[in-house]
Amino acid sequence: MTTTPHPAGPPPHHPDRAQGSTQAHPYAYGYGYGYGYAPPPPYVAPPLPYHRLALITGRHRWWRPLAGTGLLLAGAVAVSLVVLLGGEILGAALDKPTGRDGFRVWGGVGETGQALLALALLLPVVLAAAHWAQRRPAGTLSSVTGRLRWGWLGRCALVGLPLVAGSFGVMLLLPETGGAGPEGSEWAGLGNFLLGLAMVCVLVPFQAAAEEYAFRGWLTQAVGAWCRSPWVAIVPQALLFAAAHGWGTPWGFADLVVFGLVAGVLTVRTGGLEAAIGLHVLNNLLAMGVSAAIAGALASDETAADMDWTAVAVDVVMLCAYAAVVLWMARRRGVRSMTR
Repeated sequence: MTTTPHPAGPPPHHPDRAQGSTQAHPYAYGYGYGYGYAPPPPYVAPPLPYHRLALITGRHRWWRPLAGTGLLLAGAVAVSLVVLLGGEILGAALDKPTGRDGFRVWGGVGETGQALLALALLLPVVLAAAHWAQRRPAGTLSSVTGRLRWGWLGRCALVGLPLVAGSFGVMLLLPETGGAGPEGSEWAGLGNFLLGLAMVCVLVPFQAAAEEYAFRGWLTQAVGAWCRSPWVAIVPQALLFAAAHGWGTPWGFADLVVFGLVAGVLTVRTGGLEAAIGLHVLNNLLAMGVSAAIAGALASDETAADMDWTAVAVDVVMLCAYAAVVLWMARRRGVRSMTR
């Protein structure tokens, strides 16, 4: 009786397994990975907090955060150029006038819409940086569950709405808030108001979310890939977030740093961007929605970096109150802050 040899040939010789030895090779089980070998077990990450999620696939290398940051910066420049070029082409087709700088003039609503659109389009760029540069699911930028928790986002928004609206109402009554009060304000007109409000409602949620994904998401996790301490990951993004809004008053810069720190702490402690996105969207919607009602306000160059100390005092109180309520609610509801 003859035997048919195995189609893959004889098993390979292992010098560490002597003739007649009873010790099996550690992978000598199964036939799915070559003759007599099983594939190595898949990588299983230990439980990770939000700022360490870049390590979730086990494919982290020291250079990947740098490569992803470079991709993000290049994408930001490319998106800005595309929006600018698109505005020029559309403006030429609509015969828009040309300003002193040689670019088409769109007015306050149009130019603010272009700026918001350029920021909103950063969102897919950030997600692509996580997927391509760090070889991990893009959803790990959203939360420790790998997705955006819409129910939790809605609860955070409900908590933040009265706090943000109340603080903004107080700011409008302050005598030194950079002209945000009723004195010297003119009604923009119903048509301009509705157009500006529609633009704000459509673009601001994406613009605010994109900023959160870039700063509280990408930058926090990029630093967290190198450092275990959450504070080492939270502080740099807060400083860069403030610097990205321009240099106004020292009080305004400090307020933006506090906003970045509060949003960063909430992101790490709740395991996701939902609380930060809810706060950011509400803040920008109310501020820009009111600006849409005032003639010329949307065309103003003033930002949160130009706030004075009285407005900053009100805003910091609101931020601390929001953080306290959200953290209490997260503990009570058992919101996950670690992967499983």
